[in-house]
Amino acid sequence: MKLRVGVVGAGYLGTFHCEKYKHLDDTELVAVADTDEEKRTKAAERFKVDVVPDYRSLAGRVDAVSIVVPTVSHYEVAGFFLKRGIPVLLEKPITDTVLHARKLVAIAEKNNTAFQIGHLERFNSAIRTVKGMIRKPVFIEVHRLSPFTVRGTDVDVVRDLMIHDLDIILSLIPSDIVSIDAVGVPVLTGKIDIANARLKFRNGCVANVTASRVSTERMRKIRLFQSDAYFSIDYGASKVNIVRIHAGPRPELDAQQLEISKEDSLLEEIKSFVHAVKTGEAPIVKGRDGLSALEVAFKILARIQRNLAVIGYEKNTDHSG
Repeated sequence: MKLRVGVVGAGYLGTFHCEKYKHLDDTELVAVADTDEEKRTKAAERFKVDVVPDYRSLAGRVDAVSIVVPTVSHYEVAGFFLKRGIPVLLEKPITDTVLHARKLVAIAEKNNTAFQIGHLERFNSAIRTVKGMIRKPVFIEVHRLSPFTVRGTDVDVVRDLMIHDLDIILSLIPSDIVSIDAVGVPVLTGKIDIANARLKFRNGCVANVTASRVSTERMRKIRLFQSDAYFSIDYGASKVNIVRIHAGPRPELDAQQLEISKEDSLLEEIKSFVHAVKTGEAPIVKGRDGLSALEVAFKILARIQRNLAVIGYEKNTDHSG
């Protein structure tokens, strides 16, 4: 039996969610909800599905939903479905505040309802290939840079871009963060547009993470160093370079580039969500994972605020969570 799904939000990313559901043999895209009449019309013409202005009318018609709306609406919309036991795939960041995120996680767990967060890089073929090879990294360095676009600027660059890498790092390092230092500035918006954070973990690992949405180039790379190897991963190109260290009287380095077939990360993410809903298994990126990443993001933003205050930066960049 096909899983009946709905998509709330027919904008840029919501359209991609619709495409993927239409592509899958075991799902039926039942309806798309959006308050914008023009977007509804385009969705109806393109996907040949029912379109509605009010997401609440999907209750009783769908077995699961993707929610692709502005972050400020995540708590209200996701909460509506989770309270009714309807599984949710919610785009990142999980919510606009940590309190809202905690409440959504509690609702999902109370109702034993699948709740997945759209941290897309978990499904990148390069990350999936090397994850089993990564053991006790001691240093991680990440650069995520992109040219400016209006899309995503409802939140700062930490929650817009860096949060992808925070989620990846937290999934790789099973240790608590003991200290955070961070700097950042607004450039083209009233929010932080460039940020760098240095995270130190209790197990000794250090992660240095840079994100910019006002770059002249596009870059999505992560490098990881551990005692026996160095990994360089290009998310965008799905390329992995590995340098292995062979110990001995005369240590040797063995460099190789892995051949990785580039997959559709969003399709893999949605397939994973559908699998979790159908089998009752926990999603790969659970609500609690989204909460953890958001908690770290707000700690980074708080540190940025303190550093801006020290240098006397007066532009309002409040990001209270």
